[in-house]
Amino acid sequence: MSKYEPLKHHLAALPVPTWRASFKEIERILGFGLPPSSRRHRALWSNNAQNHVMTQAWLSAGWRTEQVDLEKEELVFRKVGPGDDESSPAKSPPHAKSPSAKSPFAGLKGTVRINIEFDITSPTGEDWAAERGAL
Repeated sequence: MSKYEPLKHHLAALPVPTWRASFKEIERILGFGLPPSSRRHRALWSNNAQNHVMTQAWLSAGWRTEQVDLEKEELVFRKVGPGDDESSPAKSPPHAKSPSAKSPFAGLKGTVRINIEFDITSPTGEDWAAERGAL
């Protein structure tokens, strides 16, 4: 059992879709202080499940964090409904296709567009400067 289980149970029991919480409230629920990094690094409050065991607690309860304010030491938890999670196809940008296992570049497909009038084989300014002996 994770030491962040009390937060998970608190969130799972909330009857509202959002909860604005201070870091102090979260500490009261947990029964211990948050790690010092939680007050310095916004990334600790991200919704990346590999980020921290605390993150896994709110994600497994069906909640996500947003509006993290490190100065005020507060954030908003939002209940995730069906189709609300960022990996949902409805939320994915049109270019975010599943990457092919065959190519490490497949995840980049469609992210760069080159004007058809642009010649990508023409030398850059650096090449021209080198030809003039300026580099």
